[in-house]
Amino acid sequence: MEALGFFIQVLSIVLIVAIWIRIIFSWTNFDKENPIYTVIHEVTEPILAPIRMLMPRMMFDFSPMIASFILFLLISVGQQLRTG
Repeated sequence: MEALGFFIQVLSIVLIVAIWIRIIFSWTNFDKENPIYTVIHEVTEPILAPIRMLMPRMMFDFSPMIASFILFLLISVGQQLRTG
């Protein structure tokens, strides 16, 4: 169970970082044809798209914040699995 907990924690942290990089890209005029943008978008979109579908349309996209919150909860779950 310790290995599973570690995996969940590492994966959650990587996804949080990718989401925040995507947020920074959205604030700048980062080239959408850049391979880095493509990778970040393809990694984060499967997480953000379902959240967007569940949320009502608003002026701002809060899906990255909700996804980050869920991932922080998963980090806590991973920690519980590691400590038993």
